[in-house]
Amino acid sequence: MVRTYFLLAWTWTRAAAAYPASFALMVLLGFVAAALDVAVVLIIFANTTALAGFSREEVLFLYGAAGLSFTLCDTFVSNIDRVSQHIKAGTLDTFLIRPVGAWVQLTTDRFNPTRVGRVLQAAVVLGYAIAALGIGWERGWMIPVMVATGVVIFAALWTLAGAVQFVLTDAPEVTSAFTYGSNQLTQYPLAVYARDLVKGVTYVLPLAFVNWQPGLYVLDRDDPFGTPGAMRFLGPAAALVLALLAALAWRQGIRHYRSTGS
Repeated sequence: MVRTYFLLAWTWTRAAAAYPASFALMVLLGFVAAALDVAVVLIIFANTTALAGFSREEVLFLYGAAGLSFTLCDTFVSNIDRVSQHIKAGTLDTFLIRPVGAWVQLTTDRFNPTRVGRVLQAAVVLGYAIAALGIGWERGWMIPVMVATGVVIFAALWTLAGAVQFVLTDAPEVTSAFTYGSNQLTQYPLAVYARDLVKGVTYVLPLAFVNWQPGLYVLDRDDPFGTPGAMRFLGPAAALVLALLAALAWRQGIRHYRSTGS
C-alpha cells in the first residue's frame, strides 16, 4: 500500500515539476503564506513578554511541532476531503473498482507537491525554537514522537472527515472546520483556552496530544490545568485509538455507499 501511494504521488509530482518555474514559485508562496501565522505570534510578543506564562520561543516550539504534523498531513492526506465531490459527480465508483484501496487513491488524487513549502516553514520554526531553547536529547527524544503522534491524529481527523461526507455530501465545509480548525487551535498553548474546552480536546478529541501534553514534557513545564504527569506520554495510545475509530468509520462509509447510477 505504501509503495502504491508513493507511485501515485510521484505521478502527480512529475506532472507539477514539468513546469519548474511555476513549481518553485508555488513552493515559495506556500512558505510565505504559512509564515503569516508566525507573524501573528511575533506581533503578539511585540506587545507582551509572555502568553499564558509561555515565552515567545516556547510558543514557537508548540506552533512548529503542531504545524509540522499538520502540514505533512495537509500534503499527503488532505485530498481525501474531496470525497463528497466524487460522490456527487458519480466518479467515486471508479476508485472502488480498481485493485487499490480507495483511501490510498483518494489521498493521492490531485496530489499537490508544492505544499512542501508549508512543511519547510513549520520545520524551520521548530528547528529555530529547539535551538533557541537549548533543548537537549534528555527530553528532546520526545519531539519526533510528538510529531509522529500529531501526524497520526491529523490523518485520523481527515479520514473521519472523509467518512462523514458519505452522509453529509453537501456540507464539506463542516468537516473542514474540524481539520483546519484543529490546526488553528493547536498553534497556541492550550492554557489560553477555557478549562472545559481543554478537557474536551484532551479526553474526547485528543488534540492536546499533538503538541501540548508532550510539549510540556519537552519544556519541563507543569500543566496549568493540573493533569497528571503520566499524560505527557499517552499521545501514541490516544493517536492509535483515534486512528482505529477513523478506520472503522471509513470502512462503514465505504460499505454503505450506494452508487449514483450515473
